[in-house]
Amino acid sequence: MNAISTDTLREKFLQFFESKRHARIPSAPLVPENDPSVLFTTAGMHPLVPYLKGQPHPAGKRLTNAQKCLRTTDIEAVGDATHATVFEMLGNWSLGDYFKADAIAYSWEFLTSEQWLSIDPSYVAVSVFAGDADAPRDEESASMWQRLGVPESRIAYLGKEDNWWPAYAPPVGGATAGKPAGNVPAGPQGPDTEMFYWCANTPPPDHFDPTDKNWVEIWNDVFIQYDRGADGELRELSQQNVDTGMGLERTVMILNELSSIYEIDTFAPLLTWLDAQIRQPDERWRRILADHLKAITFVLGDDVLVQPSNTERGYVARRLIRRAVVAARTLRIEGITAAMTRGLQVIVEQYSNVYPSLLSRADEAERLLREELHKFEMALDRGLNELAKNQTGSFTGYQVFGVSSTYAVPIELAEEFIVGRGDSFSPNYAQELAEARTQHQEKSRTAAAGKFKGGLADHSVRSVQYHTATHLLNQALRDVLGDHVLQKGSNITPERLRFDFSHGEKLTAQQRAQVEAIVNEKIQADLPVERQEMTVAEARAAGALGLFAEKYGERVSVYSIGDYSREICGGPHVRRTGELGYLRITKEESLGKGIRRLKAEFSPAGQA
Repeated sequence: MNAISTDTLREKFLQFFESKRHARIPSAPLVPENDPSVLFTTAGMHPLVPYLKGQPHPAGKRLTNAQKCLRTTDIEAVGDATHATVFEMLGNWSLGDYFKADAIAYSWEFLTSEQWLSIDPSYVAVSVFAGDADAPRDEESASMWQRLGVPESRIAYLGKEDNWWPAYAPPVGGATAGKPAGNVPAGPQGPDTEMFYWCANTPPPDHFDPTDKNWVEIWNDVFIQYDRGADGELRELSQQNVDTGMGLERTVMILNELSSIYEIDTFAPLLTWLDAQIRQPDERWRRILADHLKAITFVLGDDVLVQPSNTERGYVARRLIRRAVVAARTLRIEGITAAMTRGLQVIVEQYSNVYPSLLSRADEAERLLREELHKFEMALDRGLNELAKNQTGSFTGYQVFGVSSTYAVPIELAEEFIVGRGDSFSPNYAQELAEARTQHQEKSRTAAAGKFKGGLADHSVRSVQYHTATHLLNQALRDVLGDHVLQKGSNITPERLRFDFSHGEKLTAQQRAQVEAIVNEKIQADLPVERQEMTVAEARAAGALGLFAEKYGERVSVYSIGDYSREICGGPHVRRTGELGYLRITKEESLGKGIRRLKAEFSPAGQA
């Protein structure tokens, strides 16, 4: 097999689907615009949820793109051969157009045709959904694979844990009879078929064993034909959709017969530079540092502002930065702040041609990184001073985790400090540490479930109302404060809206009252909310505001609220402003240099 670069594979994939009448659309931001049920975009389907449910997409019914994604569920596994925090997912979608037969045929053609990847078909195996009380066995996909030449012995039937998307996690002890239990996600979903490539230096066996680690998944075709409600019931969608995903980095690794994703070409500039700074080699920590620097760059350089903090997305950014510091210290890199900021610059240079926001936000990202590194130095001093108060000579896992979680001192650095003092650990230290971590994670999950329940992912009435209200709020702020006000991000839950915008000073009481009055005046006027499709140029000429610099395709949806507000937007909206309640601003705060945040909620009409 011929070697292939990351840029070449990305472009080949997109060109292939363009040849199949798919419109190429830009990557959505890492922070989901219309889905507060997740902190970051973890798959290509997140930005497309409204369209999977039937809302027309301005680019049509056939789409393709390379989507930047971030996942932290496996962050402890980062450092092995294949796990990464930030990665690119190649995808194609059918929004109520073609379905299983065409999706599978396209996948097979791209993988095996001489014009495209030219993979030997004998090195490919597939899996399909085995069926359960929720949905039937996917014989249609299996039959299609066989017609294309995949032998029956290379087709595995697997359950929801493996062949259903979004991923299904069974409860401890198994699912209850009759329907799935455990972590069953709400929203659009369905069975999938996965493609695997034989990666060993031996001929592939005739029989496909999914548990054999030499078979590595490279592509996933999801058939989104259901919608699971908050009640857990699975219902047929009004349209049948296709959503596919091919992990770019992993596929480049496989096609080039490399042993890890850190050997592919996009990691080479960063690792070449880092290797010159490392004084104590350690392959796992070398990979962690490279991965986390890339993730930090993509998060801080995203279209939507993310500022390191102790909550939500900011906590993820903070955790990545501080784990990167641990990696740099372990590798004995001198001048960590200078090293990490230079690493950020190397990544920007590598990816700015694909994701322009990285370049446009590079200075701001570097500033945020430097500030966070300075804060970490101070937090580290406080945490280590707290550890130094223990004069017993021994530390329990509970004590170490308590200091770690309170002062944001990484466990590794706390343990290094304790050993350096000549102190010891309790006999059950590892068990205590694990128990403390589990208790903390359970509390975090409970809090997150309360904070991010529902949201625009399931089009709840209240969330749609709040989303529409952000349009009024955006224009009212510009009316009161000036046209320098630009939206920098928003987060919607059924309980409240949160709106970030550019402005250098705290609002006065009079300004805040003016903004509220304007918004509520427009709500009382019962203005119509209308959607139009037009080109980006037409939208700009019509005075439409837009949040992201690089996310738009050639055609966009523009929502107008009477003659008052006009914005490029992809989310769901009410039909008239009279459906909204009385909006009250509950909080205003600073997010840093030139960025403010408002929180607002509906209250009974007329009650400020």
